[in-house]
Amino acid sequence: MPCSKQPNYFQSMMVLQWPLSYLTIFFILQPLFFCLLFTFLWPLPALYLAWLFLDWKTPEQGGRRSAWVRNWCVWTHIKNYFPITILKTKDLSPEHNYVMGVHPHGLLTFGAFCNFCTEATDFSKIFPGITPHLATLSWFFKIPLIRDYLMAKGVCAVSQPAIDYLLSHGHGNLVGIVVGGVGEALQSVPNTTNLILQNRKGFVRTALQHGAHLVPTFTFGETEVYDQVLFPKDSMMYKFQSLFRRTVGFYFCIFYGQSFRQGTIGLLPYSRPIITVVGEPLPLPKIEKPSHEIVDKYHTLYMDAVHKLFDKHKVQYGCSETQELVFL
Repeated sequence: MPCSKQPNYFQSMMVLQWPLSYLTIFFILQPLFFCLLFTFLWPLPALYLAWLFLDWKTPEQGGRRSAWVRNWCVWTHIKNYFPITILKTKDLSPEHNYVMGVHPHGLLTFGAFCNFCTEATDFSKIFPGITPHLATLSWFFKIPLIRDYLMAKGVCAVSQPAIDYLLSHGHGNLVGIVVGGVGEALQSVPNTTNLILQNRKGFVRTALQHGAHLVPTFTFGETEVYDQVLFPKDSMMYKFQSLFRRTVGFYFCIFYGQSFRQGTIGLLPYSRPIITVVGEPLPLPKIEKPSHEIVDKYHTLYMDAVHKLFDKHKVQYGCSETQELVFL
């Protein structure tokens, strides 16, 4: 990948605000929200909690996306920081629904976020008639305020009811699943292309049950924007990371990038290009109860499609000719 450039100060602040916005909601706005219950403003949080009770199932029934939120100019600044782009290799027909594998996870999935949760890279213009939904951890949607923020961007829960709903109501819905999940975050190291995919077959089964087309993708540069400290599997730190994963749902990763000053370490990601290549959709038959053999067949076809997509574009987007895609 090209060397990291010195980031623009304003773009850098926009990149930092993205993860910080979740921390702000969780550690500042939420405590403030519940403190209001003990003030004369108590009707405001009380009304929200009542509405939350009535709205509880919305994340599993298509969500509540907002074109206004998806078009915020802050997303464009984040896109330009790296920059982030999306490449279409084939059209996606609005007459079908799609299950899209998102690879690799990376540490903060900058590419998937900008491409599928915002309009910063003009997804709706590149794929007209397609409505993208990026699936993430279900427990996020149980947290007041954060759930509304996520739904506004078109994010859905990575739960069977939520995905089934989107794939069975109308056409033109695309559900993006980061197949490697949080486990792949520990594989996010520069100059590596490891995907946890070998035994991840649930998304193929779901696609078969709905007759949805499978869409392979690969995001070049996603693992290049941070360095990560890796620990031996027998170390106390690795055991702590595993315990944290079982308790919270994702790994506690120690990573670093650059800072505002040239040549210094910080929390800003390196300003390196991130390119998501969207491959040709793989049509699947609709089988309500697919056998293990059928699932294995289409899972193998999908892995082959991802492999071919990677090999075709790897040299153009920063990998060496000898770089191999490894399925774990």
